[in-house]
Amino acid sequence: MPFLSKDWRSPGEEWVKTEEGWEKKKILECGRHYNIEHDSLDDTRCQQLVSLSSDFDYNTGPRSTHWLDNEDKRDLYGGDNVTVHTDGEKKRKYSDGAVQPHCHITIKSTREIAGFNGLSDAFKRLDFRNAVHDIRRFNYIVKLLEMLMTQKLAMLSGCAQRVLFSMLEEVAHHVCASQQNIHTLHRLLQQVRNTLDHACWGWPLGSSLLWERHLRHINRILAIANHIHIREPRDDMFPKLADLPEECIREVLLRLSDHKDLENSSKAYTVMQRLVDEQRIWRELCQFHFTQQQMQFVMEGDLAGCKDWQRIYHKLRRSFGLKEEYAEIIQLCRNCRCLFWKSFGHPCIADQDPEFQEKLEDVDKDSLHVPIPPQAFLKFFSL
Repeated sequence: MPFLSKDWRSPGEEWVKTEEGWEKKKILECGRHYNIEHDSLDDTRCQQLVSLSSDFDYNTGPRSTHWLDNEDKRDLYGGDNVTVHTDGEKKRKYSDGAVQPHCHITIKSTREIAGFNGLSDAFKRLDFRNAVHDIRRFNYIVKLLEMLMTQKLAMLSGCAQRVLFSMLEEVAHHVCASQQNIHTLHRLLQQVRNTLDHACWGWPLGSSLLWERHLRHINRILAIANHIHIREPRDDMFPKLADLPEECIREVLLRLSDHKDLENSSKAYTVMQRLVDEQRIWRELCQFHFTQQQMQFVMEGDLAGCKDWQRIYHKLRRSFGLKEEYAEIIQLCRNCRCLFWKSFGHPCIADQDPEFQEKLEDVDKDSLHVPIPPQAFLKFFSL
């Protein structure tokens, strides 16, 4: 008769009850150093957030506003409201002994370690919800949201879906407060709408209770998006964009990496329209997104002898696609198989083991950290 006892390989997990449900304690240790609790919000801010959460029906449009119940308030605030700190404050926080946001990746399955990586745990460990408020990491998070919403939503677990819609709501709050990237929010909402329109048997896969919670998230996000209004500069503010010389405006346009931004800028006023038509703007845009071999292939093919760089750019865009650039990107440490943000770092085995450091003396330190684009990030979770 076999002897049944506690498995020595798995001592068990310690769980903590939060406002969003039960969470593993080791996950909560990462990424909660800049949060404030819901109880610490002042009454004015609470009133503002609740007033944005009007009862917006997904199919019929806005209805009358109402006060949210306690569960909806927890969904709205989530206990993870963000206080944005500067880089110096972040480094000082971590120098005081706080754990940097990081996530260990299990690549090989053994008897002691199961080869399974949870996407929801990775989102929480890497502090993705607070990363939305960092301008350097915003585009990376948005790209992940777009890929998950359009291609992988039906493949996600219920917990991962909850975290995903919480991140989307955090994006809406950030866009509303910063008055930036409004087109990005509308694009994400359009992708959510397309996903729900192509649902299985008229409804997405998953429990009905789970999707009722998702729809409450979507209703609040739509309400926030409908309340966004661009604040125009006051009359006493000087200088305005129209007051700058052409040289300054040209330098601004040269730093735009999206042709849609250039086309929208040309509609602002006549000076920008004239500058956008310059060949230099589109030539440098081609040089940013494409290699010399790609440009040579197009200019020697269908567009041989063409001197219109705007036409060349659109031909290259359709043929090769645009290059993705991120100010901040997830890194993979080859020493400890850990995902982390480059600006924050991570507790690495190479920094703790003197014998391991000796083995790395002749190794290029830059090769130990591998950048992970959004497409490669999802492959760690079989997505």
